Amino acid sequence: MSAFRTLPHALETARAKGTRIVEARRSRHVHRPHSPPSGRRRRFRVAGADVSAAIAVFLIALPLSLGIALATGAPLQAGLVAAAVGGLVAGRLGGSALQVSGPAAGLTVVTADLIHRYGWRTTCAITVLAGVAQLGLGCLRVARSALAVSPAIVHGMLAGIGVTIAVAQLHIVLGGTPQSAVLDNLQALPAQLARLHPAAVSMSALTLALLLLWPRIPGRPGRLLRVIPAPLVAVAGATATASLAGIGLPKVDLPSWQSHALAGLPEGPVLGLLAAVLTTTLVCSVQSLLGAVAVDKMAASRPGLTGRVGRSDLDRELLGQGAANIASGALGGLPVAGVAVRSSANVNAGAVSRNSTMLHGVLVVVAALLMVPVLELIPLASLAALVMAVGIQMVSLHHIRTVTRHREVLVYAVTTLGVVLFGVLEGVTLGIAVAVAVALNRLARTRITHDEKEGVHHVHVRGQLTFLAVPRLSRALHHVPHGAHAVVELDGSFMDHAAYETLQDWRNTHLAQGGTVDLTGRRGGTRITEPTVSHLLDHDRAHDRPHDRTYDRAHDRTPDRTHEHAHGRPHERAHTAPGAPGDPLTDCRCRPWTPWRNHHCEPSGPAEGREFPATPAGAPHTTPGADAPGPVPWGLRAADSAASGQQLARGISAFQRNTAPLVRGELARLAREGQQPSQLFLTCADSRVVTSMITSSGPGDLFVVRNVGNLVPLPGADGRDGRDGGDDSVAAAIEYAVDVLNVRSITVCGHSGCGAMQALFNAEPGGAPTPLRRWLRHGMPSLEWMADDSRPWPRLAGRPPADAVEQLCLTNVVQQLEHLRAHEVVAQALREGALELHGMYFHVGEAQAYLLAGTEGDERFHRVRAADVPA
Repeated sequence: MSAFRTLPHALETARAKGTRIVEARRSRHVHRPHSPPSGRRRRFRVAGADVSAAIAVFLIALPLSLGIALATGAPLQAGLVAAAVGGLVAGRLGGSALQVSGPAAGLTVVTADLIHRYGWRTTCAITVLAGVAQLGLGCLRVARSALAVSPAIVHGMLAGIGVTIAVAQLHIVLGGTPQSAVLDNLQALPAQLARLHPAAVSMSALTLALLLLWPRIPGRPGRLLRVIPAPLVAVAGATATASLAGIGLPKVDLPSWQSHALAGLPEGPVLGLLAAVLTTTLVCSVQSLLGAVAVDKMAASRPGLTGRVGRSDLDRELLGQGAANIASGALGGLPVAGVAVRSSANVNAGAVSRNSTMLHGVLVVVAALLMVPVLELIPLASLAALVMAVGIQMVSLHHIRTVTRHREVLVYAVTTLGVVLFGVLEGVTLGIAVAVAVALNRLARTRITHDEKEGVHHVHVRGQLTFLAVPRLSRALHHVPHGAHAVVELDGSFMDHAAYETLQDWRNTHLAQGGTVDLTGRRGGTRITEPTVSHLLDHDRAHDRPHDRTYDRAHDRTPDRTHEHAHGRPHERAHTAPGAPGDPLTDCRCRPWTPWRNHHCEPSGPAEGREFPATPAGAPHTTPGADAPGPVPWGLRAADSAASGQQLARGISAFQRNTAPLVRGELARLAREGQQPSQLFLTCADSRVVTSMITSSGPGDLFVVRNVGNLVPLPGADGRDGRDGGDDSVAAAIEYAVDVLNVRSITVCGHSGCGAMQALFNAEPGGAPTPLRRWLRHGMPSLEWMADDSRPWPRLAGRPPADAVEQLCLTNVVQQLEHLRAHEVVAQALREGALELHGMYFHVGEAQAYLLAGTEGDERFHRVRAADVPA
């Protein structure tokens, strides 16, 4: 009881500080209505990380912008205009803070074709109109819908554009001039190879060599030199070599800005102009939105950045890109889109806000105005080699492997060839048509087989059951003799009305003729119908349920995901169908395939809305639908006992029917080999914290210790007489986990709304020493920490705690980690490097996990996102 002597002072101090948290949060939003504004204005500051990132992006953007302008046949200033506008306008107005916009290689083919058809001034006008279209799409908030395009089509489009760029720039690399069409460039390639220009080839080779080898310089010198971007080194090296050697080559020519051509009124056929605007809008929008999503993933993988940079607002990103295209086109610049190379460089260089993107635009403006003499020393062959390398990189082997794995390589190939042979819009249209045809083929393609094994007739349906498969399904079902036992194995995810009716009619007829029918998953995995639930189809019809059934493919799982079914994922809930009247399952409203709802079924029988008469303790009673009476647990009404008993029985029955067949092999292996968990997971006994669910773990993964408040008693605090809150169970579990099981990590997990922390915070001094109060004394150091002004509190990255109790929950996790380190077995393992300690906080209401990071005195819990850890 000595620890409770300090309770009054600790409580009062902690409560006072907790009150100050709430008041401070409120005061941020309370202003006197007629008070004058504060005399001090917030100064605009640019973080040092943003400055360094802006310089790195600028050094990449400068040569690439000139190279892309050269590849399109536009005035070279147009590339600089687009880079500056992309940085300043899209950077300021866009919805992705770290994405860098400018002239993109993906737009090279589109822009080159527009310039060839309509001229430069009309191309600028088309860019303006495409920007207006993007503004309209952003106002309609359809950005998310644009991401519904198959990735195979997008990657195929980019690959086709990359091939077109590479083939065209190859002519300049060899010292010639490219044609307007890919086929013309390919036909002219043999003649171009016969008349090579040695100077152009040598400068291009030097550029490509520097571009390839610079990132691969080994050792510490390489790490230091890689701070300078490879594109800048490649172009600068070729420029310096050509200037010092006096090699005569065509070089960059930047006319005076006074003669720079601006946008004019569009001239040409209306339908052609509309198609041009549509194509430019499509490519700009899709590339920018996909780039924003990719930037979110890169930012989420950077430690400490998640709380400072929010997720991209894709509709705002469309608005920002539209404004940038309007400005760029009006000022005589190329179309603007998010650029992957510059965006990844921005994130990797340490940018923390949109200031880096905007500052890079300022640097481009300065270079365009003051560095013209230096830029005019760059050989065109060097820029062409740089752009050709970018085009080759757009044909990504990783993307090809991905679409091949997902059986979409046909869509990818058709889109790529369509873009190369016919153009971007035509290629994308072909890709969409093939994607739709492939999807319809997969929907319609169903394999139905019939065989007999040991007197049991198996009808195996692989694929989606639609009306197109009904004739074959009917033929296979009629191969089953009258009175035989049949097993229909459904291996798919959809059944339409026609197939449902066929299966239902045949089942009724077969049962009437004395046969039996089981509807199961593949290889007998999940039984959908069995003797107690054989009226699934009849019950669905009687209750007017939709006939388009979706059934689980529980059988079609890889071994490492088998345990997920065991833990009740929403799409893998028990296939328990309502049975016949009198069956205990009849009154359950948890329908098959509905989201898991904690088994809170509301029976529609007598227990709903009224109570059963009280029954004396020990008196027998009969659960509705049960065969045998059983004793009522002491202190429970008959209705409560019946409901809880049915709930327990339903859960066990569902496990034996649906989950046990899936995990039986794994559990048998664990029974033979023994448990070998990788970590000890110590968390609260709260029923809302489901360890296997929030950690995606299964049998044998976690050694779990649960107690009230996720507390770890200090060594020596486990009173042996049992009157001082003594409890060796936690220490014993720690010793067993570390010494015997050799776990590699220990995680202490707290959670929001913890009743133990609430009780500790609200405890009044002088109360009776109940078991709960004696146990909670192990949380007193956490409360004393909150009362200590000299120690900073652990906090959540990105937001303050909701109240003082949440702050106590966070503090308690860190404090219990300190208690863990005090155990000798843990300290020894930490010294040997054989053990790691982790802190975790789970917000129940948000279903959001936070992991502890930071150093002592600056402990922060960072939000764990879906993209933080690669799949």
